[in-house]
Amino acid sequence: MVTRMGDGSLVETTEDQIKRDLREGTEDASLKGKVPPLSDDDLRRLFEILTAPSKFVSVERGNEVILTSDGGILSIGYNEEPSAGIPVGRSTMVKIWERILCADTAEIGHIDYSYKSIKPIVHAEQREMEDTLLTTVLPVFYGAMPNLGLYTQPDGPIPNPSELLPLGRIQEARECLERAMELAVKDMLYVGEMLYEAGADGIDFDTAGAAGDADFLATLKATEALKKKYPDMCVIIGMAGESVLGMHGELYYNGVRLAGLRPHEQVKLVEKAGGTIFGPAINTNSSKSLAWNIARAVTYTKACVREARIPVHTNVGMGVGGVPMYEVPAPDAVCRVSKALAEVAGLDGL
Repeated sequence: MVTRMGDGSLVETTEDQIKRDLREGTEDASLKGKVPPLSDDDLRRLFEILTAPSKFVSVERGNEVILTSDGGILSIGYNEEPSAGIPVGRSTMVKIWERILCADTAEIGHIDYSYKSIKPIVHAEQREMEDTLLTTVLPVFYGAMPNLGLYTQPDGPIPNPSELLPLGRIQEARECLERAMELAVKDMLYVGEMLYEAGADGIDFDTAGAAGDADFLATLKATEALKKKYPDMCVIIGMAGESVLGMHGELYYNGVRLAGLRPHEQVKLVEKAGGTIFGPAINTNSSKSLAWNIARAVTYTKACVREARIPVHTNVGMGVGGVPMYEVPAPDAVCRVSKALAEVAGLDGL
């Protein structure tokens, strides 16, 4: 049989190997995440999805889920690589996203996808959002990354913790992370308020936790403040990885230590902060098979859905959610990941 590896390469394998990889993938997630492994029925269903003879598979009628995206429209124009290279602005990209690709939602984001970078041009972003909303129907969000790294040297005013930690200056590094977090929260609030006032249907804090626990805490604090001011605001929080890195190590939210939290634990704090939609990110191992990675992603997601009281939209981009780590992931792999997460993990969206 032909399947793929976690780096997207095609390989030949046997049914027994696929079954073994599925079993090992769910056991790995169960051990590391301290969550229940998939049942035999779940593994059988995953095996059927992976070995379906069709090149492309889809969910059964009635199992459809909502699709959200982080900056997905940018792949249409010249804004990033790879892209379709169509010479159109973002407002037109949203129309293509809505009227040709028939997407459920869209997100406007600047190519410099960080709240610190957006702050100086936020009035231009407000105009872009308003123009887009006047000519579209689907919900349009505004998104960017907290990106604490931009607040440290050489890009920002604060000494870089990554340079202080190897020198053993641990307390100083922690203080720098806390200062960066304070600046990030201010920028996230400012941009979030301005875009919501311009009519955005919601705000996306994307790749939260990329700089560790301080990054995640900044996101939670910004969410809490925005929801206090705008109770009806939709706030999407998409994570950077399956485990919150303890770059600080001693940060807490609502009495819970952030370092080391897994998706089913992260979602509980997102709920407490007022988040509307949670996007867990399960890392893909490029040296393992597609079967191994899918089983692992489904195990984590199913545990997250079980704990969640808000919609769960697992991140399924390159290198997360079971999708191969490749710049343009193969559609035959992506569709199997999507079907598995929708029908076996029972999530609310992708």
